Amino acid sequence: MGLFDRVSRVVRANLNAAVSSAEDPEKILEQAIIDMQEDLVQMRQAVASAIASQKRVQQQYERAHTESGNWQQRAQLALQKGDEALAREALVRRKTQSETAAALKGQLDQQAGTVDQLKRNLIALESKISEAKTKKDMLKARASAAKANEQLQNTMGRMSTTSAIGAFERMEEKVLQIEAQSQAAAELAGADLESQFAALEAGGDVDLELEAMKAQLSGGSVGQASLPASEEPAATAPQDVAVDKELEELKSQLDQL
Repeated sequence: MGLFDRVSRVVRANLNAAVSSAEDPEKILEQAIIDMQEDLVQMRQAVASAIASQKRVQQQYERAHTESGNWQQRAQLALQKGDEALAREALVRRKTQSETAAALKGQLDQQAGTVDQLKRNLIALESKISEAKTKKDMLKARASAAKANEQLQNTMGRMSTTSAIGAFERMEEKVLQIEAQSQAAAELAGADLESQFAALEAGGDVDLELEAMKAQLSGGSVGQASLPASEEPAATAPQDVAVDKELEELKSQLDQL
């Protein structure tokens, strides 16, 4: 295919499809089918014209052949009647018609070969058009699939580097961080609560010991189980002053807790 034909096809494809891109496979294929169908119409017209011409030549040949036979009979008739000059003229006419018939026969044989070739070309073109239509649908499907895949790849490429997927990843990290902070706060709150209860329990032991010591000093009855194992009951009264001093020191220490 020449350069002019290719440029002409691209231009016609653009005009028919009314698009800016002349290299669109789908549009070029559509235009190619249109061109082939136009060629098919022209081919059919050429075959029809050749057949009509063949029939006209066939009729002329048959007429010339018939006229040649008629002049042959007339020449014989003239000789039978003794008119040699008329017989000669009839033979001259017969020869002319015979030569015409011979020429037409040669032309008729040539046209028959041309018509047969045109018919074979027509059948081949119809077969090519049918094959091209099937291939066009297949190529269009492949082109559409390729475009869809390209668009998908471009979309995935943009998503992997920019907004959508990046935002999801950032939000996932943020949620994990918030969950970790929440767990840490819960653990700290639990630890602080444990320490408060431990302090209250320790304070309760001191209060019990203090009450036991007060009961001992005041002479009340306190069971041995209420006193610490290492403590001994007060022995003599002269130690009251020292005990009172120690008690005051203990109170002062308790107030500072």
